[in-house]
Amino acid sequence: MSEQATNGQTSVDEGYEHHGGFPKFTAATPGPHFGPFIEAMRTLQDLAVSIDAPDDVLAEARAQAEALAALLAPYEAKEGEATGGRVIGLPGRGSLLMLPWMIEKFDAEGVRSRGVFRRYHLGGNAAAHGGVLPLLFDDIFGMTVHAAGRPISRTAYLHINYRKVTPLNVPLVIEGRVDRVEGRKAFVSARLTDEAGTLLADSDALMVQLLPGQQ
Repeated sequence: MSEQATNGQTSVDEGYEHHGGFPKFTAATPGPHFGPFIEAMRTLQDLAVSIDAPDDVLAEARAQAEALAALLAPYEAKEGEATGGRVIGLPGRGSLLMLPWMIEKFDAEGVRSRGVFRRYHLGGNAAAHGGVLPLLFDDIFGMTVHAAGRPISRTAYLHINYRKVTPLNVPLVIEGRVDRVEGRKAFVSARLTDEAGTLLADSDALMVQLLPGQQ
């Protein structure tokens, strides 16, 4: 059970430990090679979208990729048991789906994360693809409501204002907070800036706590 602040008042969320219809995840503590493995995979993602290689090189790369897939396939684990996504100390928590950003602040006042958009996230003309920003905001909102002491929630809506072009390979900061709570609803907002504080995008969303049995 967790205490949380709502409009200046402290309340207790009776459903915090139940996590709605989600399984309860625990942090993973992989061996020393997992982090470098994930970084190597991210580099491959960057290269896969940026190379102009001859066909014989692609044939060799394909063979090596298929061999790697065959090596890893016997170790596929179900949700909640796979290592990726459960390593707090790694960029993106060790998940290739999540952006490779590091959490700097995680408490009831809000969540702050810092990182860069890489070549893999290119949308065109040296800018991050507009479609990856909703992923970044949605991820920060999920962490924000949980850090505030609320059960894991589903996104009901998410609105983004694109204020400026978001660059690649430039250190950026995103900060999210819970603005208010109404029963199962948490209204949240976040800002994406560069390190000088220039606003690149901002977002607001509604996160809804699941009822028992909902997915």
